[in-house]
Amino acid sequence: MVSVRIFGAGSIGNHLSFACRQKGWQVEMCDRDKTALERTQKDIYPGRYGKWDADIQLQLVEDLADEYRDVVIIGTPPEYHIPVALDQIRRISPKIVLIEKPLCPPSLDGVGELLETAREHKCLVLVGYNHTLTRNTRVAEQLLADRVVGEIVTIDAGFREYWGGIFAAHPWLDGPKDSYLGYLSKGGGATGEHSHAINIWQHFAHITGNGRTTKVAAMHQIIRSDGVEYDQLGQMIVETESGLIGNIVQDVVTEPPEKKVKIIGKSGYIEWQVNATSDCDAVRYKTGDIPVQEQLFKKTRPDDFAGEIDHLADLLADPDQDSPISLTRGLETMLIIEAAYKSSKESRFVTVDYSRFPFAFFS
Repeated sequence: MVSVRIFGAGSIGNHLSFACRQKGWQVEMCDRDKTALERTQKDIYPGRYGKWDADIQLQLVEDLADEYRDVVIIGTPPEYHIPVALDQIRRISPKIVLIEKPLCPPSLDGVGELLETAREHKCLVLVGYNHTLTRNTRVAEQLLADRVVGEIVTIDAGFREYWGGIFAAHPWLDGPKDSYLGYLSKGGGATGEHSHAINIWQHFAHITGNGRTTKVAAMHQIIRSDGVEYDQLGQMIVETESGLIGNIVQDVVTEPPEKKVKIIGKSGYIEWQVNATSDCDAVRYKTGDIPVQEQLFKKTRPDDFAGEIDHLADLLADPDQDSPISLTRGLETMLIIEAAYKSSKESRFVTVDYSRFPFAFFS
C-alpha cells in the first residue's frame, strides 16, 4: 500500500487526502495547529465528502516520527513549501514530494538547495498544477497533436476569479490579511494564487513545440491597505523560444469566474475551459467551415484532483516518465512570475533567466 504524509489541514490538504484515500492509500495528515486538525475531522472533511474517514491518521507536526512515507504532499502556505520539502527529503527520503502551487514565494529562496537535495536523495519533486492533468487537457492535447487548427499563431490564457470562494472554503479567515493571500512577497495575490494561468499557458506552449517562455512584459494593479500588499490584477504579454507571442491575465475580482485558454491556429481555434458549467469542464474547437464542436466533461470538485493522484501512481510505477507537473515546469512558472513583477516595477520587457538553475533546465 502506498503511504502518504500530507502537510496542511486546510482546503487543499483535505482535497488531496480524499483523492489519496479513493485509491486506498494510507494517509497521515499533519498540521502545526491542533485546531486545524480538529476542524478537518469535525467539519471540513465530513462536510465535503459525507463523513470522516477514520483511517486517516491526524498528527501534530511536532509529534511526527521520522518514518518512511512513499509520498509527501505539502499544502502549507508557499513560504513553508521549500523548508518543509527539504526537511522531509533529508529525514525520510520519500520517492515523491508534491508541493502545492506556487512552488515558493517570488524571492525563489531555497530553490537551488531543493534541486540539489532532491538529486542527492533521488527524490522526484512535483508542483501541483493539477489542471495539466484533467480530461479536457488531454483532449486538447490530442487535438493539437492531430493539428486540427494548423500552425499555432497565438495562445491566450486567463484565470479570473474573485477570491471570495477561497475565503468561503476557509471561513476561519476574515480576508486576505489573515493569510499569505494578501502578501505577494509570500506567494499570494492574483499572480501567485492564480498562477494556474501562467502554467497552463506554458503547458500548451510546450505541447505545441514552442518551448519555454523567454520574455515577459507585465502590469499589476497593486493593493496596499490595512497592512496588505497584493496584486488584484496582473496582465502580461509573453514570448517563447520559438517566437510565439501570447497573453496571460490573472485576477481575484472577476465574478462569476472565467478560467479559459484559447489556442488560435491558422485554420481555427481550440478553447479549453474549467467549469464551463457548474459541473463540467469543456473543450470547444472550430476548423475551416465546420461548426464549433464542443465536448463537456462531467466532474465534481474532487475530480479536479483525481487525475493528479492518478499521475502520482503512474510515477511511482515509472519515475522516469515525463511529467507536466515536474519541478522544472513549476520552477519555470516561478521564473515567469519573478520576471513579471520585475517588468511591472520597471515598465519594460524582462528576459526570463533560466541560467540561474542550470541543473533544472540544462542537465
